[in-house]
Amino acid sequence: MTSWPMHGKITGPIVMIGFGSIGRGTLPLIERHFEYDRSRFVVIDPHDSNRALLDERGIRFIQEGLTKENYRAVLEPLLTEGGGQGFCVNLSVDTGSLDIMQLCSELGALYIDTVNEPWLGFYFDHSKGAAERSNYALREMTIGAKHARPAGTTTAVSCCGANPGMVSWFVKQALLNLAADLGLQTPEPKTRAEWGALMQQVGVKGIHIAERDTQRAKHPKPRDVFVNTWSVEGFVSEGMQPAELGWGTHENWMPENGRTHEAGCQAAIYLLQPGANTRVRTWCPTPGAQYGFLVTHNEAISISDYFTVRDGKAVYRPTCHYAYHPANDAVLSLHEMFGNGGNVQEQQHILEENEIVDGIDELGVLLYGHGKNAYWYGSQLSVEETRRIAPYQNATGMQVTSAVLAGMVWALENPNAGIVEADEIDFRRCLEVQLPYLGPVVGVYTDWTPLDGRPGFFPEDLDTSDPWQFRNILVR
Repeated sequence: MTSWPMHGKITGPIVMIGFGSIGRGTLPLIERHFEYDRSRFVVIDPHDSNRALLDERGIRFIQEGLTKENYRAVLEPLLTEGGGQGFCVNLSVDTGSLDIMQLCSELGALYIDTVNEPWLGFYFDHSKGAAERSNYALREMTIGAKHARPAGTTTAVSCCGANPGMVSWFVKQALLNLAADLGLQTPEPKTRAEWGALMQQVGVKGIHIAERDTQRAKHPKPRDVFVNTWSVEGFVSEGMQPAELGWGTHENWMPENGRTHEAGCQAAIYLLQPGANTRVRTWCPTPGAQYGFLVTHNEAISISDYFTVRDGKAVYRPTCHYAYHPANDAVLSLHEMFGNGGNVQEQQHILEENEIVDGIDELGVLLYGHGKNAYWYGSQLSVEETRRIAPYQNATGMQVTSAVLAGMVWALENPNAGIVEADEIDFRRCLEVQLPYLGPVVGVYTDWTPLDGRPGFFPEDLDTSDPWQFRNILVR
């Protein structure tokens, strides 16, 4: 694209929390698509490794880590400086998302994040049980805050990156494509209840957030270094949480270490094992059948909850979970980490765009169990395309930063929506903003099922009456 659209004007300060790989990649998109006052753009991060990008632009940098004790004192003067409506763009780890979005609401500032982050120490607090340390628990706290807010409060977009975020928009588009291909003459849903009814009518049993990252580094992974294409700290923290998944009404079996929740929306379960050490069978267009890691993500819960159909109780709900095959170096890094008792390597390295030889991040949604078996819809963004369209990021980062951009545009256009998840906002508008940054976006049908190629694999452990039972998907 030779000319980029200006999507809106941010009238107040911009405060970006976190300036790692995602913050660095989001910066040029903000510069490209928004009008704003550069003198009131400030970045906060405890590390200064990317400071040069800010210094050359004359953007203020505060080298400080936000804590539960200091966040109000640090953020309040920055978000209210000079008038207008401020925008807090939270791209950090170990910062309390809910506390910060509540402060933004008090100050009348817009807010967006990519993950529902707790304060430092939450994930590794052994005084809490697994359920209390789950994304389900974090989401329930945010939902509680959402319901407690008066109508018309300032918009806070929760969990709006690639996933969670973009994939929720993909689910809706994939569902419409599937309904059309099945010959269903139904109008496009307008409400949450109508979306759930359509998914039930189409017959979707479940959804994998099915991803394969084939980006390949110029040099092999060194021993005792965790290498990844995005935040190592973020990946390890979510990967060490218990595996979580939205739990469909069609499921007739639960793992022995599976647990339900005592309160809340009841849309999900968790397993008493780390997500990054839990494998599932899944499918993506480029590799075909593959193993993925069942890493906990907010979208696994929010999508299942959003499409639930109730008649007093839940009468229909799809299973939903992440099925992630990261870059090969990250797989080796995980194997090394778990082999060392789950102790993460002291050296950590994120592959920058100039360190990658080739590859794509193939990230989409696999809707399965319907009349056409399974349908994958998503982005096949290459590192070469990423280099062409935007600086400072690889393909993985670009899928995240462009979703942040889309969420920011939607928030500016809908400034009084209160707390919202990606499932609740205009998927068409968001994809309109994001599509120029996603490379090929394709839909592919497959006749693959998790029973394929497994005639001698302990058939007594399988459910051959229904290929799409989680019993057949989980690698045991």
